[in-house]
Amino acid sequence: MKLLFDSNISTRMADRLMDIFPDTSHVALIGLDRADDLTVWRYAYENNFCIVTKDSDFCDLCVIRGFPPQIIWLRIGNCTTQQIETLLRNQSASIHRFLNDPVLGVMVLF
Repeated sequence: MKLLFDSNISTRMADRLMDIFPDTSHVALIGLDRADDLTVWRYAYENNFCIVTKDSDFCDLCVIRGFPPQIIWLRIGNCTTQQIETLLRNQSASIHRFLNDPVLGVMVLF
């Protein structure tokens, strides 16, 4: 599964993590930077993406609508792009296990 970064994360993140998460993208790169959450949700579902966000709204959608798409919720407050990249790299093995687990819908990273 591919990662789709939400608008609250830098567009640079997709390129920075391409080596460990191929085919990763960002909502701005696919023209959804101004789309509402449900539109992004549907796009992720239809195109086999896992949404990576710092916003709880997608977790709420997961409770209401189920999954896929899976959600990675970054609960790390204000931080730099480098800090997010470091977190995702450090957790890449856990993220890959999560992405391959058909019974898990949300992964929370602190």
